[in-house]
Amino acid sequence: MELCCILEYLLVPVAIGILIAVVNFFTTKERDLNGKHVLITGGSSGIGLSVAHDVARRGASVTLVARNVANLEKALEEVRSTASRAGAGGKVQTFSADISGNQEQIVSLVKDAESSQGPIYMLVNCAGFARAMKFEDISPQLAKQLIDVNFTGSVIITQEVVRSMKQQQEGIIVFTSSLGGLLGVYGFTLYSAAKGALVKLAEALCQEVKPYNITVTVCYPPDTDTPGFEEENKTKPIETKLISESAGLFKADEVASKLVKDALRGSFCSTVGMEGFMLTTLCAGMWPIANFAAEFAAFLAQILLTWLFRIISLFILWSFDRIVRQEHQKRLASKKSE
Repeated sequence: MELCCILEYLLVPVAIGILIAVVNFFTTKERDLNGKHVLITGGSSGIGLSVAHDVARRGASVTLVARNVANLEKALEEVRSTASRAGAGGKVQTFSADISGNQEQIVSLVKDAESSQGPIYMLVNCAGFARAMKFEDISPQLAKQLIDVNFTGSVIITQEVVRSMKQQQEGIIVFTSSLGGLLGVYGFTLYSAAKGALVKLAEALCQEVKPYNITVTVCYPPDTDTPGFEEENKTKPIETKLISESAGLFKADEVASKLVKDALRGSFCSTVGMEGFMLTTLCAGMWPIANFAAEFAAFLAQILLTWLFRIISLFILWSFDRIVRQEHQKRLASKKSE
């Protein structure tokens, strides 16, 4: 009898919480992008380009920033076509720039973008790249590039855009981290460090900009089928390939669609897939809850599932270690046979 009472005591609030989460999910409104200005770095391909298509269909004016001029021209026509088919009136423009470059170039870029399409309402930091290799094999030049592109570049352009957003008293900032920013994986030492730094930047920035009606969202994509992922595979150690294969591959459109929806709802975290759900639940810790209505379901999952996911994670980490040990033993055996 006592056991039944305890179960009832535990299950009733859980059931109520689930009901509230479901209601919140369907009633939390997404902010309207029609007529708003969205700037996307890394917007000529991959997740950035998919985000551009999504916001263009919603009526936003889009600014694409990337280095490759040919890719930008192609992306420009594609996004314009998407906006036209959707009957949206948003304009599309491009800027060729290396966001990890000097600050003066970024300041000028933001100024020019706002001069032609109005204040930036939403900034989506998608520029980034990965190179998987053993830590000691990373050259100083590559190490600097990994940090500059994946972290410093986002810092510089976000600083400039935040100044404008504070004046407007509204805005949305998105950082594209990675599941590798939550879990360090063999071969991704500096990449994981840079993507993890974005998470802590976002946590602190969220507190600073909240009084100005500015929200911050961090996207944690799993392995995603993009040109960057194809390039990344060229240098992956065998250990990294075997570990990555266990997680599957997602389409850029899936990641982008969830990113935009979560950002418009004011959620701090955005991810897709079971691995993403498990990792973000496990690593939530002291993450801010920017919009309790939008994030109540995630908060409930953190309370109820963290212990279970931690147990599962031990088996996952054991499997990763097993892969590393086996490949190490194979190399040792190969050397002995030579």
